[in-house]
Amino acid sequence: MTVPAPSGVAVPIEGGRSEAAHAELTALEGRRVATFRIAEGAHRGAIGPSEGSTIERAVHLAVELGVPLVGTIASSGADVGGGVASLHSWGRIARALSHASGVVPTILVVVGPCLSGPALLLGIADLTVMTADAFAYVSGPDTVREFTGIVLDHVALGGAELHGRRSGVASLVVAHDQDATAAVSHLLEYLPPNHFEDAPVLRVDDPVDRDADRAAAAVPDRANASYDMRIVLDDVLDAGSFLELRGAHAANLVTALGRLDGHAVGIIANQPHHRAGTIDIEASEKAARFVQWCDCFNLPLITFVDTPGFEPGKDLEWRGMIRHGAELVHAYAAATVPRLCVVLRKAYGGAYIVMDSKGLGNDWCGAWPNAEIAVMGAVGAVQVLHGRRLREVELEGGDREGTEAALVAEFEGELASPYRAAERGFVDEVLLAADTRRTLAAALLRLRTKRETTEPRPHANSPL
Repeated sequence: MTVPAPSGVAVPIEGGRSEAAHAELTALEGRRVATFRIAEGAHRGAIGPSEGSTIERAVHLAVELGVPLVGTIASSGADVGGGVASLHSWGRIARALSHASGVVPTILVVVGPCLSGPALLLGIADLTVMTADAFAYVSGPDTVREFTGIVLDHVALGGAELHGRRSGVASLVVAHDQDATAAVSHLLEYLPPNHFEDAPVLRVDDPVDRDADRAAAAVPDRANASYDMRIVLDDVLDAGSFLELRGAHAANLVTALGRLDGHAVGIIANQPHHRAGTIDIEASEKAARFVQWCDCFNLPLITFVDTPGFEPGKDLEWRGMIRHGAELVHAYAAATVPRLCVVLRKAYGGAYIVMDSKGLGNDWCGAWPNAEIAVMGAVGAVQVLHGRRLREVELEGGDREGTEAALVAEFEGELASPYRAAERGFVDEVLLAADTRRTLAAALLRLRTKRETTEPRPHANSPL
């Protein structure tokens, strides 16, 4: 991917050129950025000492100038001819990217191979865009075959589609280099140049006080009926501003950028259309990283809740659901940007708490009138609270089903009602579904000047 300045002129970075890599300070759709590209050379972008220095310089300059960093990679890995010095070269790049993390936005674009240790750089960057023919892995097909006996080609092991769907490495997968350029430009529209500044505000034609009728109509009354949360988000946000990231990965939870009254925001939402909107390990990790990233770059967070709980399963527990669920808890609790939350339909148990509840410190929480906020769903709660009574009714020949239905209705109307949560201070406002857009915009306006200070420390010990 070549990133031209509007005038067609880019300024090379001093010391920013080697056989396989070059770096320059340029502009992308009017935004000043520091760029590097590694793709050329005898060994397809192999990283040696000179290439490492070139890229390292680009990263440092981005931090010094407070501008986003955009890197384009097609690399066969560390340059074997450079010996152990080549390993240290990509290690220095990793260190520089780590120091840039949370200071300036970092976007890497993979347009070919990205192999071995340097592939780990994709995990350090804020966002990774991959073209359809790109692939990335740490251990190649030959090594996999030798150690496991499984035969895979490059695409099956680390193709772009796999990283967009299974691993979550790719934030966006696009067809060609030109599409990657457009994707990077679009992403930068939502981001500030650095952590000291706010994202640019755009004038929009979409009235902020309009009704969100499509959003209201999209959510079924029945608690177990499926729907696509993206319809709700697209209607509540400014028209055409919804941009989903990692959409195919952990599809039971949506992470997206968008705008509300022209202001960039980060969106986290349960997705009832996939796995009923339950939260599992992948969804927790996806959301936690996104929340932390938005907090780094001053993007207010809006969370849309409709979840029956954490997904149950032996495999999930053995793989560390506790640790990974705690990642999302920690990310929300540590975030200092304005945080808004809306409960649309279901908010049960621990999953309700981790979706930026009042207990985790959100700044404003709203709920639709028919929302259910409770320790568990009404049917399960009635079994716990009134199991003995129901058994007695059945033994006495009474109408167990009728009694159970009445108890469920009572639980839903009393203990699970959003009005009861509002009485206790856990919900700030019960709002009509059609009012969601204007209510959120008004809340965001009130919170726009929020500033939160924290005790100085090197960093928290987050449950990575």
